[in-house]
Order: sequence, then structure tokens, then C-alpha cells
Amino acid sequence: MPVQLNHTIVEARDRQETASFLADVLGLAEPEPYGPFLVVSTDNGVSLDVVETGGPVHSQHYAFLVGEDEFDRIFGRITERGLEYWADPFGKEPGRVNHNDGGRGVYWADPNGHRLEIITRPYGG
Repeated sequence: MPVQLNHTIVEARDRQETASFLADVLGLAEPEPYGPFLVVSTDNGVSLDVVETGGPVHSQHYAFLVGEDEFDRIFGRITERGLEYWADPFGKEPGRVNHNDGGRGVYWADPNGHRLEIITRPYGG
């Protein structure tokens, strides 16, 4: 079997708020409980396992490859919510969408400060 990413753990101050935010903005199914986690499943079988932490949340970056239609829907939810977004991972290009590699990409933050990204083309593609 080839190596494949199966899941990653997402730290949160409030696991319900974070898991619901991820599922809602990305247009995914409602999170499912599994032990101490609320599991947000993506369409390619990789899950974001949200766990509540008692200490500080260590900010991470999560990038999602999406189609053009999905980009439009997700970006629509980002703007409808009035969320800040950037064309770059460092927040130096606010309110812009990038067009790297002939696609579109945008970054925004979740309630814990995790930097989320959607792209329509893999980098270097």
C-alpha cells in the first residue's frame, strides 16, 4: 500500500466551535465524535480530528485542494461571514486572492488562529 495521509489532529480551545467552523466553511459533513475528538472528514478520506486542549493552541497550517466550483462556494462562505482573508500565508496581501500556477488560492484563519488555505491547483503544477 502506498503511503497516504489518513488524519491529523487539530488543537482547539473549543472543539465543537472549531469542528463546526471547519465543516461549515468547507461545506463538509457534520463532525462525528470519536473518543476525545470531533472528526471532520474530507472527501478524499483524510480527517481533521479536532481535540480540545487545556493549554495554548499551537497554530498550524491546513491546505485544501478544491475544484473551481468548490472554491467559489467556500470563498462565498468566507466573505459572507466577514472573515479576513489573504492571498499569501503571511497576511501581507489582505483582501486578495492569489493566482499561483494558473489557479486561485486564499488563506484565512479559524477561531484558534490556524491558517487555512484553499487552492484550485497544486503548487508547482
